[in-house]
Amino acid sequence: MVMSLVAQVSALRRVNVPLYTLVLLCLLMVVLTTAGILLDPRYVGGAPVWLKPLKFAISTVAYALSILWTLSFLEGKEKFVRVMGFWLVSVLVLELGLIALQAARGVVSHFNMSTPLDGAIYSTMGIAISSLSFAHLLIAVLVLRQKFTNPVLAASLRWGMLLSFLGMLLAILMTIPTQGQMTALQAGGVLSAIGAHGVGVPDGSAGLPVVGWSTRGGDLRIGHFVGLHALQILPLLGWLLTQSKLLERQKRGLLALGGLAYLALTLLLTYQALRGESVVQPGTLSLTLLSSVLLVLTAGALWTLRRPTLERSGAVR
Repeated sequence: MVMSLVAQVSALRRVNVPLYTLVLLCLLMVVLTTAGILLDPRYVGGAPVWLKPLKFAISTVAYALSILWTLSFLEGKEKFVRVMGFWLVSVLVLELGLIALQAARGVVSHFNMSTPLDGAIYSTMGIAISSLSFAHLLIAVLVLRQKFTNPVLAASLRWGMLLSFLGMLLAILMTIPTQGQMTALQAGGVLSAIGAHGVGVPDGSAGLPVVGWSTRGGDLRIGHFVGLHALQILPLLGWLLTQSKLLERQKRGLLALGGLAYLALTLLLTYQALRGESVVQPGTLSLTLLSSVLLVLTAGALWTLRRPTLERSGAVR
């Protein structure tokens, strides 16, 4: 099974060589940044200086492989695939390079306006990611228009592309000045940082291991993260459903429920963060909303699975 998976991943090289090469380079970056964490004692923002480049390298591997697989379904769009490959690779190499540069300098990469150089780097990263989001949207539009022989797989790819685009948009919330920063700006102050991922707590405060999500207040990275990885989770759900012995309409129904539930979860986590609430300390409202989503999801799944039986029994009568 492992060899089969490796063969399938290797086959993606034929879809777009630059994107596939980026995957290999990011895997090398994973190795180098892991070594950096072990060998470099420096910390930035309460975390090892090379942790952020490591996380972004891993995320880029997942994204590039997912996009390669998605592009493989676009028929008769060879030129578009070549352009998108060059576009995405250029943006991602720039983004990863700047994050690694800031790590090497021992400074924060995001929201950093401490010096003209840091401000220019942060602004460039923002432009690059905006460009990537637009390219992603273009691919999503073609996936929506593409005809598929497998409707369940098609739906999973469409849900994944659209929800991951939503995850990209949610990052905008982190670029908005906090209330304290806005007050300082209005008073004519010069800030060392504009924007933040923490709500109600300063960035770099106590957080979960590795991911660093705040355990004391809201953290906008969570909804952003969950939304982005819809591109891996929902196609995986679609693939699992295609391997099952369920009826076709049951598969489609369960996939739609999965997409709606994922959307609700992404929005709920973002709403929770905006309220300044830690993901590990949900309040009554958050728990009520989550319970409602689970209740609706369970009821919908039961109805989807039982409906054919009820229709057959009605036909017999």
